[in-house]
Amino acid sequence: MMKIKLVRSQIGATPKQRKTLAALGLRKVGQTKEVKDNAAMRGMIAAIPHMVEVVS
Repeated sequence: MMKIKLVRSQIGATPKQRKTLAALGLRKVGQTKEVKDNAAMRGMIAAIPHMVEVVS
């Protein structure tokens, strides 16, 4: 498991990036979610590296 944190607002993001954030379960800036550490989740994070940060 790894924790991800939304560090940048969805305002100005493309629709595809917004859907990726929704799939990760992130809505508000500063929100943290714990997700499984697998290739699918890493791919989602790699698609929006400027908006999220891996906490652990």
